Amino acid sequence: MIAKDQALKVYQTMLSIRLFECRVEQLLKDNRIYGPAHLYIGQEAVATGVCANLRSDDFIASTHRGHGHLIAKGGQFNRMMAELFAKSTGYCKGKGGSMHIADTTLGMLGANGIVGAGLSLATGAGFSAKVRKTDQVGVCFFGDGASNQGTFLESINIAATMKLPVIYVCENNVYGVNTKWLTVANHPDIADRAVGLGLPGKIVDGQDVTAVYEASAEAIERARNGEGPTLLECKTYRYRGHCGVWGDPRDPQEVAEWQERDPIAMFAEKLVAEKMATESQLQDIEQMLEKQLDEAVKFAENSPLPSIDEATTDVYAETTMKIDVSSQAKTEATPEQDLISKYWEGSNQ
Repeated sequence: MIAKDQALKVYQTMLSIRLFECRVEQLLKDNRIYGPAHLYIGQEAVATGVCANLRSDDFIASTHRGHGHLIAKGGQFNRMMAELFAKSTGYCKGKGGSMHIADTTLGMLGANGIVGAGLSLATGAGFSAKVRKTDQVGVCFFGDGASNQGTFLESINIAATMKLPVIYVCENNVYGVNTKWLTVANHPDIADRAVGLGLPGKIVDGQDVTAVYEASAEAIERARNGEGPTLLECKTYRYRGHCGVWGDPRDPQEVAEWQERDPIAMFAEKLVAEKMATESQLQDIEQMLEKQLDEAVKFAENSPLPSIDEATTDVYAETTMKIDVSSQAKTEATPEQDLISKYWEGSNQ
């Protein structure tokens, strides 16, 4: 269960995601921002429920539909909006845009325009935590379409074999772009694939933030205790078309049926019914967030564009590492190299 002292924060996070995305949608319609923006409207319970269990030093890897993940991990409206306006005050100095927004200080390894790319990033983060002997975890959010990519099998197999602290969260929103899941798969449930890889797989109601919170809490605790990865399949749905405001060929009746189980509306009803909040409190939260979004848009519009001198910066990572290739170089392996060697040789230690 979500404790009473955390319930309002969970609601606020979900509503923050919804209102941010609705504001982005309107800005796109008004031609005030440009380019692709894959809206997270309808899926708010997944990012919120998972990230509510994470620490600030844990890692997440996102998708092209990544605004909700960053907000749930602690992202701020001002810098997010500035990034979408391509301004230098954005999270990536205006160079990343919607599909590549990131903040490593929050453990957010980035939204990603490549389907399935985050799977290997989160796996690497989990390997890093194990090598450094911390109890950090890595979380990978990915869609149903990514589960048919090679990185899905490769990454989860490595994590299962090495017992890495990674949680793989499939946001199965029924469609990959406009292709229905069951037209490209012979089984409705992605979670069942976990059996063949030797790790737990669980199906979760992705419209119920409490269900997501409880399932992810169990998986995260398992990972922190050194018991390895978990595959969570959250059955959810996006309320908008694949990208931005450029049409939606799906059946309107299907969309309407999913909207009847809106994650924010259901949780708000629960909060009021269980006397964890009043209607007035929920309205106050919405008004506060709308005001913050107004300020974020102003911040973004008034921020400077990136300098043309920075066009080629932030492209490559710079390092001061020096490698001694002389015959006098030390040959003693580091603990990290020892660990890699053990796994390379097939050890499960």
